[in-house]
Amino acid sequence: MGRYVAGDAPAMDRLVADTVKSIGAEIESLHVPKLGGVVLGGGYGRGEGGVFIAADGRQSLYNDLDFFAIAVDGVSDADLATIADQLEPVSRRWTETLGIDVDFTVRTPWRIRHDQERLMIQELVHGYFDVAGKSGKELFADVESREPSQFPWTEAVRLLVNRGVGLMLAQESQDRVFAARNVNKCILGVGDARLIAKGGYRWKATERADALRDRLYTSAMEWKFRPRPDGVCGWGEARGIWLRAVAEIMAAGQSSGALRRSAYQAVRWIVRRKTLGELQTVGYGPVVRILRRLERVVDKRQPIPASLRRDWEIFN
Repeated sequence: MGRYVAGDAPAMDRLVADTVKSIGAEIESLHVPKLGGVVLGGGYGRGEGGVFIAADGRQSLYNDLDFFAIAVDGVSDADLATIADQLEPVSRRWTETLGIDVDFTVRTPWRIRHDQERLMIQELVHGYFDVAGKSGKELFADVESREPSQFPWTEAVRLLVNRGVGLMLAQESQDRVFAARNVNKCILGVGDARLIAKGGYRWKATERADALRDRLYTSAMEWKFRPRPDGVCGWGEARGIWLRAVAEIMAAGQSSGALRRSAYQAVRWIVRRKTLGELQTVGYGPVVRILRRLERVVDKRQPIPASLRRDWEIFN
């Protein structure tokens, strides 16, 4: 088993290791002001990165390299922009070299703490690799570690929103590989959302597959580790699975009391969007409101309206 990639692919594991080391050295040489440190997160940070194997046996990395650049406390928006600007050439150069996206997400320590109940943050602090500057242990010292069974119900809703958007983008795309990838991510996201809603999430993909005991989810997990041109199912089947999951998880939220209205959520929406929005969902949390609207779009197979994309970008 590799440190970065899933399964036995030592050459690809070494490639990631060498790349991370080189990127770390580049960042250190830049002396970026007010940058606390950089870690590698995402699939490769968790040791679950994918490797594409061509018909002739040649191997290549498949997933994005997701780096998280954490600023020091008390930075301004201008400071964050400066950090992003100085890291952008590194991102562009390595994206061209590797043929996969090499991304830097810039965050403040406050934002990491504020979002510490989010699946994305908890997966980051439970699976990363130090790259430059302060270690992750120092960067995430104030983040409270959660058990995987403790994620709020809204994280299941958020997963369905993200995977539903990806599913509709796959429908619009002429790129066969992009479509297959997003269909596969939809199957995985639905399974993960169901586990979160039941308080049964697991950190490792293999453990989630064991908990779900779902043939299609297991196939999607295997595809994630060793992707191929075709997805594990067709777009229409994935759409049906997603719609059923939305109904199931919204019903679970209703029965548990997690799905409720509040004046705070209504004001939050108005402040961020400068509008009341749809009357039938006023008072629900933003991700619930977005999911309800997205559900109709997916059900009718419509293109995603620009306003819905904007809502997603703001509240995601």
